[in-house]
Parts: sequence; C-alpha cells; structure tokens
Amino acid sequence: MFSGLVLGRGRVIADPAPAPGGGARLRVTLPDEVAVRLSIGASLAVAGVCLTVIEPIADRTAGFEVSPETLRRTTLGDLRCGSEVNLEPALRLGDALGGHWVQGHVDAVGEVVAITVLGDHREVGFDLPEELKASVVEKGSITVDGVSLTVSALAPGRFSVALVPHTLAVTTLGGLTVGQRVNLEVDVLAKYVQQAIASYLPRGGA
Repeated sequence: MFSGLVLGRGRVIADPAPAPGGGARLRVTLPDEVAVRLSIGASLAVAGVCLTVIEPIADRTAGFEVSPETLRRTTLGDLRCGSEVNLEPALRLGDALGGHWVQGHVDAVGEVVAITVLGDHREVGFDLPEELKASVVEKGSITVDGVSLTVSALAPGRFSVALVPHTLAVTTLGGLTVGQRVNLEVDVLAKYVQQAIASYLPRGGA
C-alpha cells in the first residue's frame, strides 16, 4: 500500500531487457532516501506501478521483473534508458497518510491532452478512459504516474488536475508533454463502492 506521495525520482539505466516468460527486467537508480527503505522482496511504486525488488540494492540501483500483464496494462514498456520515474516505497506502520490509499495497481493508461501554464502553476488535462468514468469525481482523488492528485475539473471524456510548484519540481509531472501516456489509478474506495452497488442491482439493470 502507498499514499501517492513521491519520495524521489529514479532513472532507468538501460532499456528494459526481455525476461523469461515474456516479461522484462528493469533496473532503476535510487535516491538515498529511497534506497535505505529497500531490500530484496520489498515493494516499490515505480511510475505508479507496484513492483518487487528482486536484485540486491547495489550502487544505489534496484532490479525488478515486470510481468507481461503489467507491460500490457501500464506504460512501463515505454521506458527507455534515461527515462525518469517517480518512486515511492510501501507505507510503514506509523507513516503519515498525506495523500490517499494507493495500491500501485494501474487501472488504465491515459494521455495528456492539454497543458495550461498559470504562472508557477500548471493545469494539466488528461483523457478519461471510458472504463474509469464512474470512478472519477470532481474534487476526488486520482493517481497519475504514482502521484496522488485531486481532480480539479471533470468534463465528458476528460479530467484535469492542478499542479503546484512543489509537485512540478519533485515529480516527473513537471516534464509532461501533450500526447504523453501516463498510468492512472482511481481511488480504491470508489471501486469498492461500485462493486457493492453492482452486487445489489438486479441482473439486466436497475
């Protein structure tokens, strides 16, 4: 479990290499504040995707194996040598929950459709995949590439977020460009509510 508060940024040190079974091996540099929290078997959110450390932490880098399913459902297959990624270790007992409950289970890939510069701030618009429509509400929470954000505006087929200077500086969202693909995860509470309501509806509709 994560909170969507990025602890640091890492950089992919080589193009992902094919792994047995159709997946890929990924190795990422780690800032000190992230490296001290990890060991083999630990969970790390990489661009919003929960991955398991499978190789020893050496020279402030960590190795991961990305499954074929994860490659299909996220943007990790787009990464190349030099790509920057947001990093967040799993929450520890007693950690402050400053964002919202984030699982690191990407629901869909979205695309940047608009960027508006407002002084030191930015408003960024994304397309909203149809399957996520019922789970996204104005002023609700959403995770974009691992960053916990508040939906500032909602329109048919799209949503927007407002990015403050701190978020632009410490995460990869400051480098977003129109057309760029991003990992989206909706609030898990919304998914549970949807499932609960669906279970009480008669088959064939309300």
